[in-house]
Parts: sequence; structure tokens; C-alpha cells
Amino acid sequence: MLNSHPEIKSKINKLWDMFYSGGLSNPLSAIEQISYLLFMKRLEDMDNKEKNAARRRNIKYTSIFKGKENCRWSHWMYFDAETMLKHVRENVFTFIKEMKGEGNFYAESMKDAVFLIPKASLLQEAVKIIDELNLSAQGIDIQGDIYEYLLSEISQSGKNGQFRTPRHIIRMIVELVDPGLGQKICDPACGTAGFLIGAFNHILKSYTDPEQIEYDEDGAPHNLVGDKIPDKKHWNFLWEKAFYGYDFDTTMVRIALMNMVLHGIANPNIKYSDTLSKNFSERTSYDVILANPPFKGSVDRSDINEDLTVTGKSQRPKTELLFINLFVNMLIPGGKCGVIVPDGVLFGSSNAHKDVRKILLEQCSLDGVISMPSGVFKPYAGVSTAVLVFTKGEKTDKVWFYDMEADGYSLDDKRTKIEKNDIPNIIKQWKKRDKTISPKKGDKWLWVDIKEIKNNDYDLSISRYKPIEYEEVEYENPEITMDKIIKLEEEIKNDIVKLKGLL
Repeated sequence: MLNSHPEIKSKINKLWDMFYSGGLSNPLSAIEQISYLLFMKRLEDMDNKEKNAARRRNIKYTSIFKGKENCRWSHWMYFDAETMLKHVRENVFTFIKEMKGEGNFYAESMKDAVFLIPKASLLQEAVKIIDELNLSAQGIDIQGDIYEYLLSEISQSGKNGQFRTPRHIIRMIVELVDPGLGQKICDPACGTAGFLIGAFNHILKSYTDPEQIEYDEDGAPHNLVGDKIPDKKHWNFLWEKAFYGYDFDTTMVRIALMNMVLHGIANPNIKYSDTLSKNFSERTSYDVILANPPFKGSVDRSDINEDLTVTGKSQRPKTELLFINLFVNMLIPGGKCGVIVPDGVLFGSSNAHKDVRKILLEQCSLDGVISMPSGVFKPYAGVSTAVLVFTKGEKTDKVWFYDMEADGYSLDDKRTKIEKNDIPNIIKQWKKRDKTISPKKGDKWLWVDIKEIKNNDYDLSISRYKPIEYEEVEYENPEITMDKIIKLEEEIKNDIVKLKGLL
């Protein structure tokens, strides 16, 4: 919602331009370095907030800067450029890497971090802009928007875009799964933590007076104050125990952490881990899983956790199949999952593909399959995808299918906003779906019985079950057609006679 804050957008654009021209042209590297500076600023803001709260309660407070007062943002931000670069690189950066203690959400993920800002002038200008943003005074809504706007540069640049699922697609999937207050929610391949933030906002929206909520031009809700959340106990659960994310890229872990903190989740549970590997042991732990795991990848069989059985005969099983297997294992009985998969998962003929579909249909209730058009992930991927929504441990008797043709944006590399958009109808039809009701002519959804799916080799392609609609064509009476032909021939004959007369 930064359109109403042009001065903030201008400062962020300036920040990007400075990093690009200053030698950090890779958006992912730039975001990471900006995150470190944001964290340095946030650290002092949080310390001051805790100190003031302790003073009001008349209790003792030990500052995280005790013995390291020179690492406070306010201490070094006015240094000259060269002194600042030396001090931040040698003292402040070392300090945040070595932080210990409960609540220091960044400390573990910072151990392998590297300070890459190459020029003293770049650091000084970046510090000036971040200080002018005055994050602590902006409120959580704007803080989150600032970071989301920074992250949008990743996909706009066409680099590393696979880490960012379009936010309107995230909102749709979260709406379909409907996570609630008190549930443990996980993304085992979290990237920038977009699904976790989407779930957080969905819960806040459910507990915010509708008259308070504002929507931006993309349909994203804002001013989610959660004024109807019952008590501090529920708030503490939301802040500390509701959201869990894993990623095997340490840069993404740090970006995800900062994204969540700036959206108001004080102590995020984001960790570095390869969730497909033998070292990952989380099982039957989560109420909800929301994810867009890596497409078209493969993993060496020797590295895969023994709990994951959909490997087929390949020495390098496909990651998208392994992740679905993993998600089922990680959910508690009755737990729900919303996941984006490449189309091949729906109809692939290998044993591993069929085994995954059998798990979804026989060990879960496969609640919905929403086929999406191939342009949704452009400009960095043109693959056709689908959304699967399933519930662990329940019986599948019928599956709800929807054929999405448009998502509100053009399906080319530009992805410009258009009027045609099936998402509102998908959510509307999903919420009122009833297995006893059949679709009307023109509807894009349908129910398919489990027996029919099994008879089709567990194929989950909507094209397999979608009825072919024939348009009735009314033909002219043959006698009228013959009269027209005779009349036309007479006209041709007369024209030929006239033509001969002119020769």
C-alpha cells in the first residue's frame, strides 16, 4: 500500500539504484545486505522498546548492547564514510553474528553471513536512507509493505524470481486452506516466507473489525489490527509459536526472517534445513502446510530421508513428488495442506507419480485441484501449474476441480493488470461447494467421483473429466439453399452474356 506513501517508495527506489550502481547488481545479494542494515536499525529500536517497558513495570532490564554500546545504530550512524565502513565491518557486523540469548531470532542464521558492501560512500548513503525511513515510527503495516516492495525487485529483475510466489496466488491458496488462530503453520521450502506472512495476515483479517480493513489496488488487505483476538496468550502464540519455515539457502533464511519481523512476528521460527534430507526429522507436527516447493529438481537417492517412499526406480527422484510425500508425513491427522505443483504431478505415468496420487487419494481427502494457466509464473518460468488442497487422514470420495483461465494479469512476460480474473469466483465457489450440486453450463468447476479417477489410472488432469460442450448449429432448410444456388447461377449466366456483348 505504498502508493499512498510516494516519499517512501522514492527512498527505496533510490536505495536499489545505489546498490546496483555501487557494485551489488544481484538483487538477492543487495536484499541480503540491506536486511543486515535493517536488522542493525531494528535491534536498537527493539532494545529501546524493551528498556522502556521494563522501566514502566519497574523491573531490571539488561540491554543486549551491554558492553557493546558502540554497536548501537545511533552511536555510529554519524561517522564519516570510511570510519563507518571500518566500524560496521569489524565491530557491528561481528556483534550481530555473535549475538546469543533467547529471542535473538537472527543469531543462528547469521553465523555464515558475509558483509559485502564494498564502498564506504554506499554504506553511508544507505544508512542515511534507512534512518530516514524511520521504521519504528511507521507501524507494522508500512514496515511490512516496505520490505515487500524491496522484495518485489527480485521478481521484476527476472533474477531469482523462483523464490517469490505471486502474492495474489498466495492469498488465494491461504483463503482456500483457511488457517486459524491456535494452529501451527509450516512452509518447508519457505523462500522469502510469503506463505507464512499470508497466513498471518489471513488470521489477523479474521480477527479485525471489517470496517477497519482497507484494500489496495491488488486486493491485499491492510490495517489488520487483530482487535478481536481474545487475549495476550493468543497474541503470544501468534508471535512465537504459530509459524515455522525451513529453507536450504542461508540467504533466503535471513531474508525470510527479516520479512517476518517487519510484518510483526517478533521471534520467527525460520531455520536452515534441507527438509528432504536424512537430517530432517519433523513428523506429525503441523496443523497446516502452505508451500510452493522447487519445481523440476531432483535429489540423489542416497541423501533422501527413508520416510519418503515415492522414489520409484530413479537414482534422482523428482523433488515435487518427494515434497508432497513429506507434507503428508509432517501434518497431524486432520491437518490441511495447500501446495503448488507442476502439471506433471497430475498425470505423470511413472510409478513415483502414481504413488504420490495414490497417497493423496487414499491416505488423504484430496479436497481440490485448481489448474492454473502457464503464464502465472512468468517472466521467470512458463510451466503450467496446479494447486492441490488436501486433508490428511480423511477419505476421498469426490474431488473438486476448477479450470482457472485468468488470474487478473496478462499471461505474458509483462504480467500487466487485466479485468479477467477467476480468483474471486474460485474462492466463492469453493466456500459454497456442495457434493450434491452439479455445475451449470458455463461453470469452470466440477466434481469427479473417486471411482472415475481410479478407473483413469489416478489421473488428476481436469481435461480428462471436463465435459466437451458442443454448440448447437442451426442449418438452413435445404430447399432454400438450393433456390439461392439456382438464383446465383442465373446471375452469373446473365453477367457472362453481358460480358460477351462488350467484346
